[in-house]
Amino acid sequence: MNMRQRWTKQTLIFGGAAAWGLLLISCVMANRTIVAPAKIAGATYVGTKECAQCHSDQTDHFASATHARLALSDPKVGDIGCEACHGPGSQHVKAGGGKGTIINPRKSPETCFQCHLDKRGQFSLPNTHPVLAGKIGCVDCHDVHEGSAVKGSGAALESELETCTKCHTAQKGPFVFEHAAMKEGCTACHNPHGTVNQKMLVARDANLCLRCHLEAPGATPAGVINANAINSGVQNHNARLMQGTCWSAACHEAPHGSNANNHFRY
Repeated sequence: MNMRQRWTKQTLIFGGAAAWGLLLISCVMANRTIVAPAKIAGATYVGTKECAQCHSDQTDHFASATHARLALSDPKVGDIGCEACHGPGSQHVKAGGGKGTIINPRKSPETCFQCHLDKRGQFSLPNTHPVLAGKIGCVDCHDVHEGSAVKGSGAALESELETCTKCHTAQKGPFVFEHAAMKEGCTACHNPHGTVNQKMLVARDANLCLRCHLEAPGATPAGVINANAINSGVQNHNARLMQGTCWSAACHEAPHGSNANNHFRY
């Protein structure tokens, strides 16, 4: 066997393996980009125009929704945007509406997880909103039929605050002394889908506050510059930070805002 034949066989072996690998990768990538519409046993698609006859409150504004980008269609009825999430609507139409004939995403978060797979993982973390337990649903916080999918009105930030404080009323304010972080929205400190940290915080302990409060170090009363002091010439925060969180009972226990103290104390 000459060198040319041996090289050709090796090329076929390695080239075939590489081609097979590329095929597998392409299949995986294809599965990640193709969205399969929801299914209901025995039901067929009727099209968005049929849905609009009764649900105009949702369909009239749907063109502005981020979910409108899921432009799915059926060769027989055309656009099936609504049925991509709610399932084929023939049984729903035949029954004249009614529960049980269409998929309700509030009761079935798996409908949302078909696309938002990462959120299923976050809801499985130790500290989350009880979506998997069925106590609340994705649509309690998200308006999938209009705008950027966050419930509320006005600008995006106002919508976020409005959505969260609908349930978390104690954090709404207004406060005499407002925490500037609230102007960035609740998600500046919390991940509403879940985290490994208590209270769904995006970072644990003092590290959460230090993400913003890393101002120039100040001098201690003794005149010694402390690299861990937080711009204070009166208190050395170095020792206090070692004790745990900034919002402990001894310090800034009202991080959302205070009506009594500008250092966010009750």
